[in-house]
Amino acid sequence: MFTALIGLVAFAIIALIGWGIAEAKGKTCVYEKNQQEEEVEEQLAQSLHKNGFHELSIKDVIKSISTKGFKTT
Repeated sequence: MFTALIGLVAFAIIALIGWGIAEAKGKTCVYEKNQQEEEVEEQLAQSLHKNGFHELSIKDVIKSISTKGFKTT
């Protein structure tokens, strides 16, 4: 019984140490966009502004996809 208690405490300590390392790593590794990514996002924004944005409803999606399968000839 005492061995199981020690194992449980050791598991909890190791889990907390791992969680702390993961949190610290997440705070130190910061993602920054490069110039190419920013240019692509700007082009997409201009395209949306020029062509307009239209979100499809579920009825529009069902009309545009094959929901009944393929017909055999």
